[in-house]
Amino acid sequence: MEPKRRADVERNERALLDAAAKVFATSGVGATVREVAAAAGVGMGTLYRHFPTRADLMVAVYRHQIDACAEAGPALLAAAPTPFAALLDWIHLFVDFLATKHGVAKVWQGDAAGYTALHQLFLDRLVPVLSDLLHAATASGEVVADIKPYELIRAVGDLVAWTVQDPNYDVRRIVTLLITGLRQPQPERPAS
Repeated sequence: MEPKRRADVERNERALLDAAAKVFATSGVGATVREVAAAAGVGMGTLYRHFPTRADLMVAVYRHQIDACAEAGPALLAAAPTPFAALLDWIHLFVDFLATKHGVAKVWQGDAAGYTALHQLFLDRLVPVLSDLLHAATASGEVVADIKPYELIRAVGDLVAWTVQDPNYDVRRIVTLLITGLRQPQPERPAS
């Protein structure tokens, strides 16, 4: 049986992960670990005790955000006024999360197996959550389009992946248009 971790150790780790996610979202994944430590209110020694390398920190942030995104789905479904509102809120959370994902690929250069495993974790945790949200919105009659959760997660991911720093392009707005389009019946697909 593993010994229980001290509360301050867990609190510091959580503070580092939350701070790193915010720093990477605002300053980019090239932000220094010193910025992360300062934002978390801890010293560099504490940061390095938890995350000996920058890659360790990046991967931990990514895993932490996957967990947060996965846990948010049921919570949003329980709290939102409608299943569609929960779906849209979750998609916006997912869009915000994807900003960190782009930097992780750079960290894993040379370790294709590690990156593949992390991507599989992403799919294994988030596609079922999106499936539950889509199912609830479909059951309520708010979503009528025939779309698979994997197709939707890829579509949103692709829209975010090609986002450039352009003040005239708001990816959240474009993704919102995509999601609200699910309320419309789609034309039948041509037979192949």
